[in-house]
Amino acid sequence: MHADISRATFRPDRHYAAVVAQQGRVQLDADVNEQAAIELARARALAADLIGRHGGPGGAAGFAVGLAGTGRELDDLSIGGGRYYVDGIPLDATRPGPGTPVTDDDPAAAGEDRDTPVAPAAPGAAPVWSYWDQPDGHRDPERPGDRLPSAFPYLVYLKVWERSVTSVEDPLLREVALGSAVSDTAARLRTVWQVLALPGAELEVEDGADKDRVREAFDRWAAGRAATARLAARAERPGDADDGPCLIRPDSRYRGPENQLYRVEIHEGGTAGDATFVWSRENGSVALGVDAFDGTWAELASLGGDDRLGLQVGDWVETADTATVSRGEPLPLLRVEELDLPQRRVRLSAEPDPSVGRDPALRPFLRRWDHRPAPRRGGSPGRHRGALPVTEGCWLPLEDGVEVWFEPGGGYRAGDYWTVAARTATGGVEWPADAARRPLLLPPSGIDVHLAPLAWVLGEGSVADLRLVFGPLASVVPAARAHELAAERAAESPAPSFEQEAGSPPPGSGHKDHGQSSD
Repeated sequence: MHADISRATFRPDRHYAAVVAQQGRVQLDADVNEQAAIELARARALAADLIGRHGGPGGAAGFAVGLAGTGRELDDLSIGGGRYYVDGIPLDATRPGPGTPVTDDDPAAAGEDRDTPVAPAAPGAAPVWSYWDQPDGHRDPERPGDRLPSAFPYLVYLKVWERSVTSVEDPLLREVALGSAVSDTAARLRTVWQVLALPGAELEVEDGADKDRVREAFDRWAAGRAATARLAARAERPGDADDGPCLIRPDSRYRGPENQLYRVEIHEGGTAGDATFVWSRENGSVALGVDAFDGTWAELASLGGDDRLGLQVGDWVETADTATVSRGEPLPLLRVEELDLPQRRVRLSAEPDPSVGRDPALRPFLRRWDHRPAPRRGGSPGRHRGALPVTEGCWLPLEDGVEVWFEPGGGYRAGDYWTVAARTATGGVEWPADAARRPLLLPPSGIDVHLAPLAWVLGEGSVADLRLVFGPLASVVPAARAHELAAERAAESPAPSFEQEAGSPPPGSGHKDHGQSSD
């Protein structure tokens, strides 16, 4: 997540059940975040164990897909409301209603008759999402790649992932009572779901295949999209360490003056030679909201908290908004060429992509990255569009002795990232190593993408539902057995008398007592 955190300490392999706070100790953000991660992982693992990879509650399962608009300029899909689970992650496709506004307090002022009652709105069918207006899809009809496949059959599937949200994108997260000096407090983790379509030709499935065969083909396709990249990190004392001022311990491998959380993120996916990456010493958390774009000028909502969290000439920034982040499409990075502090403006090396900033409701922003690509003639970002090329099989220096290594033969996805905590107290980085202190190769920390099939669209009026459903665990109390009923009757009968307890026969048994009675 792009959040201003100190480090991420959740390690599933340690099997910690809870974070235990101790009195008189410093409370860190990492402790609180680890507790939330433990509870989230436990809840999702339990749901996945009980439900399976995906499924919805019977009678209330969401994401029922229907084909709509066939024969028109643009085909469309309806997405039914309800709940669904993918790998234990709960999703809700229910579309909220518009709400009921308050009527004017003075009808006469609005030209209305006080004696005329206001008829309530007629209740209608529950609104549903469509393919084009789903909340996190941000599909664009002008993009041919966003349109539904023109040939049948095709598969409709669900893509689920998570991303962080700060007050830059959601101003309601900011507590205005704290004043303008406090830009935000805590960030949020948002679950993103998107209903997408896959041409049937991309699935290895024969004609006339049943639902199980289609699901199996989809699982094979999804497995082929998993990230295979791995990275290692270390800190090595640079060769020019003796040339700097004596502000850091001479034996420190990490030469930075402050504790940092480095983030290495894949910018454009692919294989080595095509894939690129960016890095940030602040976990990519330096993001400044944009009020408006005017050519190469960007008018900012804020200049940042201080010099460390602001912009400087020469910085490289990513222009983005809610739509581009949700779509996961990387855009060229731009360099900051000029600052106009009184007007809260920055001039960029080129105009931002036209898809960013057209809708102010999507909250455009600039995200700062701290790498410095090689300069090019004319200020052009070059073939790598301002990012750094992924070079495998060698140590790549970031800064202040921090280095990373990409494993050869990896497949990279845009948005995948690793975090590296660098600490001045140890003069190194926090990264797992073997007994010989060799850094270990690790898969990305995220983004974890979860996929599930929804429907197999065979043609107009023919949609095969691929969802799975489950019933409730609770059931009615079963009927009692014969011996249980006998036990209940015995418990309800009168208690035996003293004589019966002593062995005297019950009345009417026909048995006569030939012994002497006892007083």
